[in-house]
Amino acid sequence: MRIIVCDEPGKLTLKEESRSLPGEGYAQIRIRRIGVCGTDLHAFEGTQPYFNYPRVLGHELSGELVEANGAAGFANGEIVTFIPYFNCGVCVACRSGKPNCCVKINVCGVHIDGGMAEYLNVPVYSLIHGEGLSYDDLALVEPLAIGAHSIRRAEVKRGEFVLVIGAGPIGLGIMEFARIAGGKVIAMDMNAKRLEFCKEKLNVEHVINVSTGDVSEQLAAITNGDMPAVVIDATGSLKAINNSFQYIAHGGRYVLVGLQKGEISFSHPEFHKREATLMSSRNATREDFEHVIASIKKGWVQPANYITHRIAFENITNEFEGLLDPANGVIKAIIELE
Repeated sequence: MRIIVCDEPGKLTLKEESRSLPGEGYAQIRIRRIGVCGTDLHAFEGTQPYFNYPRVLGHELSGELVEANGAAGFANGEIVTFIPYFNCGVCVACRSGKPNCCVKINVCGVHIDGGMAEYLNVPVYSLIHGEGLSYDDLALVEPLAIGAHSIRRAEVKRGEFVLVIGAGPIGLGIMEFARIAGGKVIAMDMNAKRLEFCKEKLNVEHVINVSTGDVSEQLAAITNGDMPAVVIDATGSLKAINNSFQYIAHGGRYVLVGLQKGEISFSHPEFHKREATLMSSRNATREDFEHVIASIKKGWVQPANYITHRIAFENITNEFEGLLDPANGVIKAIIELE
């Protein structure tokens, strides 16, 4: 079978390797769609934490189940996706119902080889039924689940202002599920085209371009002086993360979804006087995946809105670098295998 290997930052190679049969407790998927995410792009750039080379990238995946291998309720030939965070099942996080932050977690395409391949073996416990959704839809379930998980972590209440910083694919998903939870969404970015996308495609009422005017003043005007009850970073930018502590309402929550390698810093008195809550949100759980699939089936989320670029599997090595260029206007690129 064909695979795409990131040998080192800036280098992808198309290779051939033997297709292995799934071992006990594993199923095999014939991959049909691969979503390109920030993790893949950062790995290509050499800026992704928790990463070693060489690595087969890819964890936003959908395909045909070609070997169910005894997975309860699944049958060969059905369309599936899967939860790409493989957990140990026995550590303190797993025992407390948080397999998404397992102490020994193996994220597909990060810690272990992923799905930029024609076939992939995955643990049977990770399989997710397609529920009648398309390959395209199912390839977007995982990034949307990350957004859904962050909103669940933040416990967004109806009527609360939710500031989402970063209008990339993860940020857009956060906005969608903040809206579904009843939050009043404020999108913030420096890319005017992405902010326009938020208004036109996601019906986000309030947008702030960080390059135009004082952000705190704009937030105060939108929130009647209260400031956002929930602030969520989806940039992974150290500057953006540090700056955003000043935007939290008194009694508010700040959730870090974006990830970077450095150390965050903030004014303790300013944070303390707000009695604010700081938390991270990592990956997602089966509950989040199921919430996303149900939301798509109900028409609350339209995955097709996100897909701006399509690449044939055999063209990845030539076209992948172009996905990093802001001038190309990429929201979500999908790699296709037929």
